[in-house]
Amino acid sequence: MSESVIINAVDRALDVILYLYNQGREVSITEISKDLGVYKSTVFRTLATLQNKGFVSQNPDNEKYSLGEKFYIIGTSMKNRGGLVKLVKPYAQRLSAEFDEAVNVSILDKDIDGLYKSVIIYKEESYQGLNANTEVGSRNECYCAAVGKCLLAFSENIDLTIYKRHKMKKYTDTTITSIADLKNELERIKKKGYAIDNEEREKGLLCIGVPILMNGSAIAAISVSGPESRIRHDMEYKIDFLKKLSAEMADEISRHPNQQ
Repeated sequence: MSESVIINAVDRALDVILYLYNQGREVSITEISKDLGVYKSTVFRTLATLQNKGFVSQNPDNEKYSLGEKFYIIGTSMKNRGGLVKLVKPYAQRLSAEFDEAVNVSILDKDIDGLYKSVIIYKEESYQGLNANTEVGSRNECYCAAVGKCLLAFSENIDLTIYKRHKMKKYTDTTITSIADLKNELERIKKKGYAIDNEEREKGLLCIGVPILMNGSAIAAISVSGPESRIRHDMEYKIDFLKKLSAEMADEISRHPNQQ
C-alpha cells in the first residue's frame, strides 16, 4: 500500500494499541514514548483520544495505561453474536410465521459520537410488502424505533444528555424530538413491557417491540412491523404473543450463559 494514503495519527494510535496489547500490563507514557520513539506530548494526546472512546484505560493510582473495556465489549460481542443469532432464529421465524410480517432482532450499541444505535443481528422478511428498509448489520436510531426504545428503556447507564449535543431528527409528525418526551416514553415502556413505533421513522409503518431480558436488563429486543392498518388489527394479541415469545427466548438464552 502506498504510504501517501496512510493517516499518520491513525497509524500512531494503532501502534500504541498494539504496544499496549503486546505488553499485557499497565505502562507509563514515558515507557511508551521511549519504546515507540514518539514524543511524550504526542503519546499523551493519542492516549487521551483513545481513552475518550474507551479503547484505553488509565489507572488513577499510578497514572499508567492499559487497553480499555471497549476491546472486551467488541470482542465479546463478535464472539457471542453468532451464537445469539442461532438461539433467537427459530423464535423470530415463529413470530414471522404467526403474523406474516417483518421481524427483526437487535442489540444496543453506540456510534463514534456516543449516540445510541440498535444493530440488527437477525431479520425475517414479510411477503406482504412494506418492510422496514433495514438489513442485518445496519445501525438505526434508537429514539424513533420500537426495538431501540426497548433497548434504551431496559439497559443500564443510559445517558440521554447525548441528545443535547446531537438533536433528535424529526422524521415524521410523530417522531419524539425532546429528551423530556423520550424519558416519559421510556418510563411507559418500562411499565408496559413493550414499545410501539407509531410511524415515528416511516409514515405508514408501525412496529411493536419487546425486550429480551436477563436479570431485568435487555440483551436484545425483537419486533414485528408492517403497515399500520395490519399491525393495529388484533394488536393486543400481537403484544401478548411477543411478550410470551420474549420470555421463552430469555429462558432459552439463560441455559446458554456464554451467549448472554
